[in-house]
Order: sequence, then structure tokens, then C-alpha cells
Amino acid sequence: MPALAPSAVVPAAADLLHGAQARFRALDGYRVTLRSLSADGLRQVISYAYRKPGWIRLDFAEPHRGAILIYDPATRRVHLRPFGKGRFPTLDLAPDNPLIRSPAGHRVDRSDVGTLIAKLVELRAQGTMTDPVDATISERTARYVEITTAAADADGVRRYRVWFERGTLFPLKVQSFDATLKLIETVDMSDAELDPVFPERFFTL
Repeated sequence: MPALAPSAVVPAAADLLHGAQARFRALDGYRVTLRSLSADGLRQVISYAYRKPGWIRLDFAEPHRGAILIYDPATRRVHLRPFGKGRFPTLDLAPDNPLIRSPAGHRVDRSDVGTLIAKLVELRAQGTMTDPVDATISERTARYVEITTAAADADGVRRYRVWFERGTLFPLKVQSFDATLKLIETVDMSDAELDPVFPERFFTL
């Protein structure tokens, strides 16, 4: 269950983004099943965990089942166990190594929700944002917005659609669109658990 109690007043428009930033800063961590589907049909299912000040762990189910990837914010290095314990040695990589970048070019050290929200705030300042609309994602009440920029960003995205959980303002679902407003990717994080208790040494291999 989310650790943050629902707010009595739901922020509107740009205030929603700043509220989401404040809620994220108040978190110690979160865990989600990250389900992404690209326009060309590539599907990923990853157990994703984040703990401040920037620890990230990915356990892959689809593709590369059994692979584990951990980002260490102290060393700014990524530790990758490709195919399960004991089968291959653990690799030590830089975050921008092409081997571990997503098909869309995303880096693990810039993959957390806080980075996403900060980017949305920046894009909102350069473009437009719709008023929030009530919605439901996997039986969780949400607020849906669209953010459109005058030109595509560095990732080739011109529009984002985001569903923020109504109480916690955590993004449960994100869609990105290119310069022609064609769908690039859909990312579902609707089973988000905020401030979970992680096992000891969870972020080590």
C-alpha cells in the first residue's frame, strides 16, 4: 500500500507536477513491476526497485529472463549479472554503456520516477499541459494529463500522457509520442509500492 496519505486537495495543472516532485522527495524508495510496450511491439517486464540516494535494481522477466542489474550511486557504476547466479561473471559497466541501454536509449541511472517528473516540469515550462482529468488505472484512482512541447525533446518525444495516482501523485502509467504524435512507448507502473522495506544487501550482487 502507498505510504503517503491521500491529499484533501488535489492540485490542478502545473501544480500537479510540483506536487508530484514534492511527494517523490518525501519518499525513501519505491518498487514497481515495470511493463513497457513499444510501438514496434517490443515488450519488457522488469521488477524495478529504487532507494535513495539513487540505488536502482532491475530484475528482468522479459526479455533476458534472470538477468539482474544494479546501479550504485556512490561509484556511478552498474553491476550486471547477465543470466542468473553462477552462470556468468558479474560485469562492471558505465551507465552509458550501449550493452545496458534500453531499446529507446534510456540509461539506468536516469530511469527513476524523480528524473521523469523533473523532465515533465521542464517540458511543461516550454510547452502546454492539459487540466487534470479523473481516471482509473488498475483500480487505482488517478489524474490524467497531457504535456506537449513545441519541438521534440532529446529523446524524440513531443508529447507525454501521464496518469498520476490521485493521492500519492505517483505516475502509474506514461505514454510518449514522437514529433508526428505517433505513439513511441507505453510504460505501466500501476502496482507501485511506496516506501517498501528492502531486504539487507538487496542492492548488491
